[in-house]
Parts: sequence; structure tokens; C-alpha cells
Amino acid sequence: MQRSKADTDQGAQSLGHGGTINADICVIGAGSGGLSVAASTVQLGAKVVLIEKHKMGGDCLNYGCVPSKALIAAARRAHEMRTSGKFGIAPVSPQIDPAAVNAHVHSVIEAIAPNDSVERFTGLGVQVIQAHGRFRDKNTVEAGDTLIKAHRFVIATGSSPAVPPIPGLDKVPYFTNETLFENIEAIGHLIVIGGGPIGMELAQAHLRLGSAVTVLEGLKALGKDDPELTDVVLKHVRSEGLIVHEGAKVESVSGWAGAIRVAVSTPNGPETIEGTHLLVATGRKPNVQDLNLEAAGIKYDKRGIMVNDGLVTSNSKVFAIGDVIGGLQFTHVANYHAGIVFRRALFRLPAKVNNEIIPWVTYTDPELAQVGLTEDAARKKHKSINVFRWPYHENDRAQAERTTEGFVKVVTDKKGRILGAGIVGHNAGELIQIWSLAVSQGLKITAMTQWVAPYPTLGEISKRAALGTYALSAGNPLIRKVVTLLRKLG
Repeated sequence: MQRSKADTDQGAQSLGHGGTINADICVIGAGSGGLSVAASTVQLGAKVVLIEKHKMGGDCLNYGCVPSKALIAAARRAHEMRTSGKFGIAPVSPQIDPAAVNAHVHSVIEAIAPNDSVERFTGLGVQVIQAHGRFRDKNTVEAGDTLIKAHRFVIATGSSPAVPPIPGLDKVPYFTNETLFENIEAIGHLIVIGGGPIGMELAQAHLRLGSAVTVLEGLKALGKDDPELTDVVLKHVRSEGLIVHEGAKVESVSGWAGAIRVAVSTPNGPETIEGTHLLVATGRKPNVQDLNLEAAGIKYDKRGIMVNDGLVTSNSKVFAIGDVIGGLQFTHVANYHAGIVFRRALFRLPAKVNNEIIPWVTYTDPELAQVGLTEDAARKKHKSINVFRWPYHENDRAQAERTTEGFVKVVTDKKGRILGAGIVGHNAGELIQIWSLAVSQGLKITAMTQWVAPYPTLGEISKRAALGTYALSAGNPLIRKVVTLLRKLG
């Protein structure tokens, strides 16, 4: 995979004047997954071409994870100012400057952007083409006036907001996550259609930044998570003043800028919700349009590109990773997929996807985190399981921080192998990581009792949950007999 001078010259010329590039790997899409593939493979000597028609860094950097977490961070500061009384500090009502909050969000994006920039990847040796990429045939991609032939192709084009065909929606202004972070004006009453992670995170953030917020969810808010955990989140956000309507089917939208009306049907009958702004957060759709996948013999449907457990498409020369294949749509999943492509494409190793080791976090307050199987999923897959819990309020650090809502929940099989863990509470996204390691390594619950947690930390909650296995063992008659015998022996 060493580059010849002819290939390098040809590539440089093609970027400016068209022509053909011969590469080892061609990546379409410069989001998290595509960037990871490009960076890892080029550093081992592969000749890599990276195609991106829009912004480097993709959805996560520009419209998703980064701006939303920056907005949530600003909202948390405002909330802490209002609720400082429990620490003996006089609470104050913060003065929110929407334009300044927006500037904070974009300054965070700008601080991270150089890591994902054209300049950085060009410096690494990647040939970056800023144009729309599409397949010409099974072995060729065209981008602008350049043709790319490669040993392997990687489709990493991500996903976009899925906007449902609600009557009247096309006649009123509305936000998606791709437009919300351009807003610099105060929002009086935000109506959020969709009670999934994106909708709930942004709803609570705007509530804390001074807006009235109503969430409309057709089924159950945060319905893909363990209901025992989500109940804690929903109870808390409602106590802050967030209005969450579940089982509310949106029938139509009407109005104009500053005066939006959403007609819904609810279990209690029809209702009309009035607000000033509208956010549509009803899921994601894979970006497969205009890739000309048919020409490359690549199968796909409305859920995304079809791949096997090695992320190979119906064209054996083409991988697809991240959101574009549907399934778990998280930045860290795209990066995980990139690692699998790296091992398969460069070293021909039989790496395969294992979705049971993937953690996910919803960044509401309290946070909601999960890895592995939920209790319900574990009961369906395994006839008999054990469940261990430990509450935040029994933790000294949580008491000191006044963050006592929530608990850790761990599910094991009868032999003690950890099947999954869920956490709801302060810093759940950080605390889930040790359980992610445990699940990925197939550890038993006893292994989680054998590490030393510094005091006082929230991490002790996880260890206390694991120690529940000894309480379970204490009820075993055989173990009790052994302990009694050993006690008699002195």
C-alpha cells in the first residue's frame, strides 16, 4: 500500500483538474465514522481519498452531539443559579441572552473543528475532495470532475432529521436539529414533536433557558429505555415545569411565525397546543439519496444500507458504517464501526459487530445510561435472571452534591454473568463506562466487587450494587451451612 510518485502526482492533479485517482480506500462522508477510518488507515501507509460534500465533522460536530451538549451545559448553569438555595447560597433568576448562548455553542464547535478540518486530514496525507460523491459502477466513485477507483470503499454518509408528513407542517416555520442551533432569539413557548432522546434533551435545555416547553409524544417518552429508569427522568423534568404529553398523536399543524398551533388526539380527546416555536424531533433517516447505490450493486431500504455483521454490503468491495445502516445511531457506534473496518480492510481480520456491548446515554438531568440488555430484554432471552440495584441516596458523595435522585441497576444470568446495566442519575454517562467494560469482557458480577473505589465518589454506587450478589448468596442454604461449619471450626 505504499504510494508511488505517479499515484501521488495523479491524485494531486485530479483534485485540481479532474482525472482519475487510484486509491486503497475511498471514504464517502466526513462525519465521525468516516474521519476515523481515514485517519487510522492513512497512518499505516494506505492511500486514502475522503469525499465530503458539506461540512467536515458531519452531524455530530455541526448539528448534533457537540452543539446540543454545549446548549445543555449553558442551561445547567442557569438552573444551578435558580436552585442554589439548598447549598446556603441565595438563588437568583439568571438573565438569559439567547445570542450569547448561541455564541457559546458555536465557539465550542469552532474549538473542536480543527481536529476534523480539511487542513488536518490533508496534513495526515488524506486526499480530501469537497464535492458530492456517487457511484458510477461497482468499482468507481465520481466526485465533482474526479473519478476514484479503490480496493475498498466505505460509505459513512450518516443520517438526517426525519420529518413526518404532518398536514400543514410544510406551511409553518419549524426547527430540526440542523436549524435549531442557528436561533439567536428568545423562544416564548417551544412545542417539541417527539419525546425521544433528542427531543427530551433539547426540551429540558430550553426550559432551563427560560422558555415554556411542551413535548408531544405519540407513544411513551424515552420509550426505548428501561421504563423503571425513564420514570425517574420524567418525574424530574415534569417537576421542573416541562409539560410532557404521552400518547398524543399529532393530527395537524397551523399558524405562522410566533403563533404555532398543533392539533393532537390524546386518550382524553382532541386538544390544541399553542406556542411560539416548533421543533420536530421525530427520529433520523439514512442519507442514501443520490449515492447511485444501484450502479454499485448495493442493497438498501428505508432503514438504510444492508450490511452483514462485518459491515460489508452486497458489494464485497464496499463497507457501510454508522447511521447510514440504521440500527443504533450514535457517534461512538460510528467510531466502533470504523475500528471494525480498519481491522477487516487493512489486516483481513474477521472482526464483527456486537451491538450488545454498545452503551448509550440520554443527557437529560438526571442522565439516563444503558449498556447491554435491559431487564425486559434479558427476561425474554434468558429464562432466569438476577437484578441488583443501589440508590444514589445511599451514597455520601451524592448527598454532599445534593444529587440523590436515581439508582444503578444491573442484570445478570443465573451464573452471575453481567448481561446489562442501567443507570439513572447524576453523571450516569460517566458511571456506565465501567459496566460497558464489564459487559464487553463478559465479566461476572463478582469481578465488580473486587476493585477499590475511592471515597467519596459516585463510583461507589456501582460497587455497592455489585455487592448485592453476596446478599443473594447469603440466602443459599448450602452456603449458610458452609459458613456455620467454618465458624464452628474457629
